Amino acid sequence: MTEKTRSPEYRLAQGALSGLRQDLFHDAFAYRPLPPLRADGPLVRRLPGERIRRGAVWLPHAVVLFVAFCALMLAGAAGSGEFFSGLLFGLVPAGAVAMTLIRPIGAWWVSILSTPFVSVLSGSSSDSPWSPGGFLSHLAVMVVVAARTRPRTAGWMWFVTAGYAVFVDAFIGRGYGTNAPAMLFTSAVALLVVSMFLIRRNANEEVAAQQTVTAVERDRRTLLEERTTIARELHDVVAHHMSVVAIQAEAAPYRVENPPEELERAFATIRENAVAALTELRRILGVVRAEDYEAPDAPQPMLTDLGTLLANVRDAGLETEKTITGAVRELPQGVELSAYRIIQEALSNALRHAPGSTARVEISYVLGGLGLRVVNTAPRGPAKPSPGAGHGITGMRERVTMLNGEMTAEPTEEGGYEVTAFIPVAVTPAQEMS
Repeated sequence: MTEKTRSPEYRLAQGALSGLRQDLFHDAFAYRPLPPLRADGPLVRRLPGERIRRGAVWLPHAVVLFVAFCALMLAGAAGSGEFFSGLLFGLVPAGAVAMTLIRPIGAWWVSILSTPFVSVLSGSSSDSPWSPGGFLSHLAVMVVVAARTRPRTAGWMWFVTAGYAVFVDAFIGRGYGTNAPAMLFTSAVALLVVSMFLIRRNANEEVAAQQTVTAVERDRRTLLEERTTIARELHDVVAHHMSVVAIQAEAAPYRVENPPEELERAFATIRENAVAALTELRRILGVVRAEDYEAPDAPQPMLTDLGTLLANVRDAGLETEKTITGAVRELPQGVELSAYRIIQEALSNALRHAPGSTARVEISYVLGGLGLRVVNTAPRGPAKPSPGAGHGITGMRERVTMLNGEMTAEPTEEGGYEVTAFIPVAVTPAQEMS
């Protein structure tokens, strides 16, 4: 019979048996020690004192060993013979409980296989198939193993335990009282609680992992979008200048009467190189443009356009003042464009996250570059801040990094926010002479 002709029921049964073999038979006695609790976990870190926290990480081990001790004492007290004789026969179930700390699946097999022998040899004939100590130990073993494995393993343990209980009641019970219903009901409730806890914990871990991946992907996408925007703007800036070079190189020979042939060839070479560079630039950087992107008709904004920006921000409700220090000079267009965008984004963040605040824009022209500082006060008034994911900060950092600058963005002690940036600018010979 081929795999395609097998019925769905057969494949379901085959899958179930495969799961049983994987959970309860494969490496059943493998060494799997129970690790201590994390010192920074939600429970341990709330405890006072370093010494107490160091000891609290072994709390699960202490609880398991305490249950094993209780099972041992119960076996001794419930035996029909002497107390110490009952203790002797209680060592096996108590040892199975302790064994869950290092070999969990093997401990369950020891518990289930030793149950009939312990029940008969201990002389406890009031209940079947579990003696009082065996009842506690087997229940504890299933709970610990379920907590250390997964819900499917808990289901298999319960079904095998139920099958054993039914077999004993049907063929070996011989009229004795049975505690199988109590075991099956109690273990079902306990395993259900443990399984629900495991499912919830695994779901929380998956959600946390997914949120981390989503946040990383969102930051990466924001970074790529900002780089795309920067590439578009640089394309427009460089393309403009290269076009001017090509046009001037073409017109230059006509401005000179009877220009030498060498000069005409030089200008022709300059024009050809400028056109070739412009074509290559458009071919490479043009791929980052979206299909619906249209190059702006107006020139890219510069620092001289800050007056219009600040007026728009004031109309939106953010009181803003501007301070300029140093000798104002013309900077490379890429630097001016990035500086304008940084200030624009910082003021937009203040509008969104600090309604009712005031902002101050400081621009410092120094010999080695351009310094920017945008600081806003704490939000005031009834308006609530708008939520944000911090993408604006990512974009500002990308612009500053592209220009080999430095930037900081952090809250102020008064409850506001401050963005500072320094963009280095090469000093020209004329500036050095002045």
